[in-house]
Amino acid sequence: MSTTVSPRAMAAGKASLAALALPSAATLLALMNYTAPMATLTDTAAGLHAGATAQIWLMSSISLGLAAALLAVGSLADDHGRKRLFVIGAVVLAVSSAASALAPNATIFITGRIVQGAASAALLATGLGIIGHSFTGHERARAAGVWGAMLGLGIALGPIASAALADLSDWRLWYWVTLVASVLLAIAAVRALDESRAQHRRGLDLPGLVTMSAGVAALLTAITLGRTGWTRPAVLALFAVAAVLLLAFVTIEWRRREPMLDLGLFRRPLFLLSIVGAMVTGLAVIGVMSYLATVMDLALGLTPFTAALVLAIWSGMSFLAALQARRLPGRLSPRHLLAIGLLLSAVGEVAMAGLSPGSHWWRLVPGLLVAGVGSGLANAMLARLAVESVPADRASMGSGANNTARYIGASLGVAMAVTIATNGVHGHGPDAAKALTHGTSIAMLVSAALALAGAALAALIRDDRARPAARP
Repeated sequence: MSTTVSPRAMAAGKASLAALALPSAATLLALMNYTAPMATLTDTAAGLHAGATAQIWLMSSISLGLAAALLAVGSLADDHGRKRLFVIGAVVLAVSSAASALAPNATIFITGRIVQGAASAALLATGLGIIGHSFTGHERARAAGVWGAMLGLGIALGPIASAALADLSDWRLWYWVTLVASVLLAIAAVRALDESRAQHRRGLDLPGLVTMSAGVAALLTAITLGRTGWTRPAVLALFAVAAVLLLAFVTIEWRRREPMLDLGLFRRPLFLLSIVGAMVTGLAVIGVMSYLATVMDLALGLTPFTAALVLAIWSGMSFLAALQARRLPGRLSPRHLLAIGLLLSAVGEVAMAGLSPGSHWWRLVPGLLVAGVGSGLANAMLARLAVESVPADRASMGSGANNTARYIGASLGVAMAVTIATNGVHGHGPDAAKALTHGTSIAMLVSAALALAGAALAALIRDDRARPAARP
């Protein structure tokens, strides 16, 4: 007995495949690019003649563009077309990658990385929005797991790929590869993605967009500069500016009839959990794990490439766990699985505490494995919560809000980890290495405590998925 498939069914199948494959590929590329400088920082700094302060920005500048743009592009995508913003993001990523590859000095490179962050924000927010619009029920859970898995895989592959390309040529080659990949992504999206947008289009919330983006930018700049001195006048002034702008944003959104971010959504426990959970993941997991490669280099004597391979144990397990999350029992809700993920992250961090300069990298493996499973599970559940906790036509906004919290948390987490780990470190040599490993152990324990607090919140919060949207 033969079965024929109608052209309409075949077209629908191809559209569904594209709606999963292209956002997943974009997320993989964005996260690889996000972590790429971890393995080439020394060569990049030397090639750009970057000083100590500039080196902080070489690593952190992309976070500024990401966090400042995520909510804005997510809201714009819902109203003006998710495919359109996705393609624009890919094109801007290509252009900014060229600027980074050709940069003659640190200022141009850092500017290019900030723009890369904004472009990556468009890919991340619209990509998850496309998935949220294209899939429902069990298929949405599976698709969200695949998207979340790309976060872990991108973190694993970025430093490895950039280091390998640097050995092949120099550190600039990675940015040319990113340019080519971005162009191919834009072409594929134009050809294969269907356009989608909210049925009810809201007007452009320009005051909200400006105050939110500028406020987050001021906050991230203050956090980044704070690593060279938290009481410096410029840092304190930036924190004050951020507070004023973000308070203005909240006031504008509360009074606006059709706001960019409906503050009434924060009365929905699962939306609140999606934001707080993402913030805790950035603060308690991504922050300390991002700094771990530097500790392995400075205190354990590993090369940057070897350190990236060791860290790939964590991010690789995150990838596998996120892919397999859909196989877990259906009676376990996303909030329960998020709680388990954060709990496992905390257990893994505790297991990695107690390093000393003589420790072998194998000492980290059990903790990396456990924390990797926890991170993957949390990533998959946060992706689901981002789209399931908001009205169906605001999936990109939900993704933007969720990821804004994640990257603000990550910036705070890196600053916290560096501050705690380097407290008491002076100069170089055995004493400095001993102080660094001791400080890193304290940072691991503090991060574990924060992850446990997040797990407790996720376990105790009530489920409100049956409640109607906060506003029509």
